[in-house]
Amino acid sequence: MTPLSTFTTGATAGAASDLSPATACFSLTCAADPGAMPRVLELFAKRGLVPDSWISRRTGPDELSIDFQLEGLDWDVADVMAHQMRQMVSVQTVLISRRHLADSAARAS
Repeated sequence: MTPLSTFTTGATAGAASDLSPATACFSLTCAADPGAMPRVLELFAKRGLVPDSWISRRTGPDELSIDFQLEGLDWDVADVMAHQMRQMVSVQTVLISRRHLADSAARAS
């Protein structure tokens, strides 16, 4: 399986860095390996970051799904981090998207 999927919502990838601050949303699937979550978290720790939300669950006997969000993360940094996750041995797929503050405000109304 080729781990290669990145997309943005509401903008093209080229214009993504010009957008207002947003929440970076990551979703990945990986082998249900005890070291998978610490390796992913290490990417945040190296940058002094703590995810705002983290949900992990086993989706099969040998598969783990991890979804996490980080508010205000620069899109270029999120893209680099997603690329680094794709290089991890146990990671199968990584998807990233961004949710803008306007999206959150519209949901609250």
